[in-house]
Amino acid sequence: MLTIILNAAGGLALFMLAMAMMTDGLKAAAGGGLRDLLRDWTSSALRGVAAGALITGVLQSSSAVLVAVIGFVNAGVLNLRRALGVVYGANVGTTMTGWLVAAVGVGLPVDRLALPILAAGVLLRFTASGKRLQGLGDALTGFGLFFLGLTILKAAFAGLVDAYGAEAFAAAAGGGAGALALALIAGFGITLLTQSSSASIAIVLTAAIEGVIGVPAAAAAVIGASLGTTSTAVLATLTATANARRVAAGHVAFNLLAAAVALALFPLLLQAVAAAGHVMGADGNPAAVLAIFHTTFKLLGVAVALPLTGLLTARLERLFRSAEDDIARPRHLDRTLRATPALALPAIRAELARLQDEAAALAALALSPKPGARGALARRAVACRQLGREISDFATKVRMQGMPRDEAEAFPVMLRVGRYFEEAARLAPAAMEARAAIAALGGDGAREAALETLKASRRAITVSAGPEGPEHPGMREAALAEFETAYQAAKAAVLRAAAQGEAGVEAADAALDALSHVRRLTEQMVKGDRLLDAATPARAEALAENG
Repeated sequence: MLTIILNAAGGLALFMLAMAMMTDGLKAAAGGGLRDLLRDWTSSALRGVAAGALITGVLQSSSAVLVAVIGFVNAGVLNLRRALGVVYGANVGTTMTGWLVAAVGVGLPVDRLALPILAAGVLLRFTASGKRLQGLGDALTGFGLFFLGLTILKAAFAGLVDAYGAEAFAAAAGGGAGALALALIAGFGITLLTQSSSASIAIVLTAAIEGVIGVPAAAAAVIGASLGTTSTAVLATLTATANARRVAAGHVAFNLLAAAVALALFPLLLQAVAAAGHVMGADGNPAAVLAIFHTTFKLLGVAVALPLTGLLTARLERLFRSAEDDIARPRHLDRTLRATPALALPAIRAELARLQDEAAALAALALSPKPGARGALARRAVACRQLGREISDFATKVRMQGMPRDEAEAFPVMLRVGRYFEEAARLAPAAMEARAAIAALGGDGAREAALETLKASRRAITVSAGPEGPEHPGMREAALAEFETAYQAAKAAVLRAAAQGEAGVEAADAALDALSHVRRLTEQMVKGDRLLDAATPARAEALAENG
């Protein structure tokens, strides 16, 4: 018995190592291609399902796809609704593991194929010069180890049956309520322990091939393994961002819904799957029948979840609220305004003014950082950029037919204003490094001049985002000129300190780079305010009156 347990544990360990190598190798081989596919193929929830299923089927890792989705949602590239489609598809893509295990059950000579594949993968890994080819070598190595692990696992279960006799497993092979409940719990528990639904599916299907467990109980264990994946998502996002928690909650909701549908239709599903297996000639291969079952119940989950995506998105967006979410969510834009440009334009102006205020506050935090503010600043920068994209998306969808010329010409200007403030938000984290770079400078004069530049930048940004009025443009330009004078003086002082040996060359370069970021940040904020002046009637009139 000890030998059987050790063999099973070794086979499982080899299988999990193989999965990790396949995933990492394929990600390296694909470069940014799979991420681009995930970003570009998700214009709708349905296309997101297809992209999620395809990428997960290739990578053999729903976790890798979910991590990418969370990153895109945090960056504002994907909205939550489209991200949920990818989550649904990722769950469908996990069924590929079952089909690979089924290949063992139909008697394919995988043990003969595994070693040549393994040899080819190792050879490519150590002889290829490029990272992509090396990644492909890792993937091939993992593929060979995958089948070796399954072969060892299969032999361990066969040894279990030989040691104790098929009669000892008759109860597990049946379909009684107790056996089904136990199998459901076992599938959940194995996934919880291994933190891998693929490992659970491999164990269940391999056990079914050797007759340790029957198809009904194995099907229940497959549902349990699917439920067990929710624990991985929950544990991974306990201290994560609000968006990460929403994506994880969507993953949990999908799996609960799919499992509920599968359990409610369990007898009918088993009959339908058995019939499909008979048509496909898989009567003698329980693993193939279970792969069909796994795929069918995931697709049923997608069919039920897709129509509910809008409702689920609305519910999830009300959960895990944060200050950054409030920044990123437009307050003045409404879909109904798109058909009425005369109303849409003031709403866009109001939202841009709000974006300007948020970007100015972000810049102030970057130029005078508080201890521990780095994380908050990065999150607020992402939120500001997301708000800018929301404004741009809204502006491009406003109906332009019959619009007066002056209003039509204002829309491109609004888009440029948004881009300026977005760019300012992007520069804020880099500008935050200025104070540390200045502190590392040698020479009191250089440090004082550089610090004065930061003060002048903050004054220029505060003035540009200040209250409107006839004097506003003049004050803004005077503040910008004052900043430029301070910047040039600081630049000269830093170079002089480096030339005189008061400051190291590397420290001087770092300070000049940081000051350059501050300059760009200041200019973007001022340029955005100028354009907002020109595109806002009241401001434009004041500009004209003041020359």
